[in-house]
Amino acid sequence: MDNNNFEMLSKIKSPEDLKMLKPEQLPTLCEEIRRKLILTVSENGGHLAPNLGVVELTVAMHYVFDCPRDSIVWDVGHQCYTHKMLTGRYDKIDTIRRTGGLSGFPRRYESPYDVFGAGHSSTSISAALGIAKAKQLSGDNSHTIAFIGDGSFTGGLAFEGMNNAGRLKRNFIVILNDNKMSISKNVGALSRHLTRIRVSPWYLNAKMDLERFLTKIPLVGRPFVIFLTNFKNGFKKKIYKTNMFENFGFHYYGPVDGHNLDSLITVLQAAKKVNRPVIIHAVTVKGKGYQFAEDDPKSFHGIGRFDIDTGEPLSHSDSYSDCFGDCLCGLAQQDSKICAITAAMTTGTGLSDFSSRFKDRFFDVGIAEEHAVTFGCGLASQGMTPVFAVYSSFLQRAYDQLVHDAAAQKLHLVLGVDRAGIVGEDGETHQGVFDVSILNTIPSTTIYSPCYFDDLRACINQAVNKEKGLTAVRYPRGSEPFRPDDFTHNGINFSVYGNPNASRLIVTYGRLFAQACKAKEMLSSVGKEVCILKLCRIKPIDPEAIRFASCFRRVHFFEEGMRSGGVGDTFESELVKLRFEGSYAITAIEDMFIPHSKDTEALHALKLDAEGMFDILRK
Repeated sequence: MDNNNFEMLSKIKSPEDLKMLKPEQLPTLCEEIRRKLILTVSENGGHLAPNLGVVELTVAMHYVFDCPRDSIVWDVGHQCYTHKMLTGRYDKIDTIRRTGGLSGFPRRYESPYDVFGAGHSSTSISAALGIAKAKQLSGDNSHTIAFIGDGSFTGGLAFEGMNNAGRLKRNFIVILNDNKMSISKNVGALSRHLTRIRVSPWYLNAKMDLERFLTKIPLVGRPFVIFLTNFKNGFKKKIYKTNMFENFGFHYYGPVDGHNLDSLITVLQAAKKVNRPVIIHAVTVKGKGYQFAEDDPKSFHGIGRFDIDTGEPLSHSDSYSDCFGDCLCGLAQQDSKICAITAAMTTGTGLSDFSSRFKDRFFDVGIAEEHAVTFGCGLASQGMTPVFAVYSSFLQRAYDQLVHDAAAQKLHLVLGVDRAGIVGEDGETHQGVFDVSILNTIPSTTIYSPCYFDDLRACINQAVNKEKGLTAVRYPRGSEPFRPDDFTHNGINFSVYGNPNASRLIVTYGRLFAQACKAKEMLSSVGKEVCILKLCRIKPIDPEAIRFASCFRRVHFFEEGMRSGGVGDTFESELVKLRFEGSYAITAIEDMFIPHSKDTEALHALKLDAEGMFDILRK
């Protein structure tokens, strides 16, 4: 693989340069784009398979449409790397997901071509509809395109958008990137033949000319157009049966080969001429052009640095997700009522083994976090023990269901909150820093936040077998952090480490305990002693932990989450109730979003690592 020759791609500074190429040159450009994608992600990590699968689609869109006047709204946005390279950011693509570099997702602040930000799924159709309606109100006749994958179509918000978009009259196009499930069965020679006819310029022009001619005939013209339309639709239903998109009011094109540039350009040009909402169903191969990614698209969906020649990750160690999955399998082996739920994240949440060992008790509900929670509550109401494994940043989509369906009904639903805390390179939309503040507001909710794998196992067992209501166990991404040789647990609710007679106390929870231990060693080296109170159950806080902290002269709370509504605020209010007279301070995330960077860099900038704690406490 020649990783240095990008002669054609390097000259694309905007979509206008792309349009200067001849159609027969585009396959070469796509080949260069794929090589650049593989090289970049192998060095920076990121979303490889989704980006490789949409190269031709992205090139065709920018070749046909006039962006940024025409607006492309990406769903999730993890497949936008080619889009970024074609819109003036090729020279910066090597910085993607790095501190100060390009984001791995569309960001409005980054480019006028990123018309709407994304990071979570199923938002594109609703957002694009709002953009299209605003254009209509202002007299702007440009096109709006929502680009969405078949996985995102499992989210209810996508259908809410479709339900309203069918009312538009023109210039609204949804491109469905179908790389997994078969939404339409019409994949065959006849279907392809009819699709080619329907999108040909000759057919479209003849159809419009005939309609204009007939409508001018007095009395019989308009009824005859209606008759022909109904006859055509009836014939289509015999051949195509029907599909849900046309029932939503969309004009449907497809399936079309999502890697055939000629077909894609023809279909997109045809869609521009239709005066009603259009959906283009493009079938693609996830990971296209890199055999390892084609063979294993799940592993290469989001991946760290890897060896291009072998496809092997450059580093791997046991993760919290692995530990969670192993523990849940062990519990499920002993208790047939334990069920596992995921929202299209089986591998990411460590449930692959569970899904194969306990098929009848494993439920992948698609990208539908709201449904996952309420579905779990239904299971719980009948005596099952549902465990919903979900990323912290995705759990926030189900706040109403947590309140209304779980907590208010006192149902025993267990949440495995993965990727809790700073997650690094994925940036603002994926930082797991809101779940504590969200869950902290919900009555009758219990939250555990372990630091180490043995903590995590104990918390899961406690949550599944001993708690009664809504219970969350939150844990970070990655592997187990530093652990002092002389640390031992004092109990599942909290532990004390260090000299209890010191005048200063660090209070923290989760993996920040490891940073606090390092800070303790650093402070000891300059003659300052501290004690550490490690919380594991952070809601409700054990009253004994509060009483212990009230004996210190200075208490400093470090929290890898939002300060507003966080555990630090709760801890302070409990100290006040005990008439604590010492000084109290909180270091947490203030009113801000955390941009993409390595998690170590983010923690350092927030003064939530050992060096930051040392600097604060030394003063």
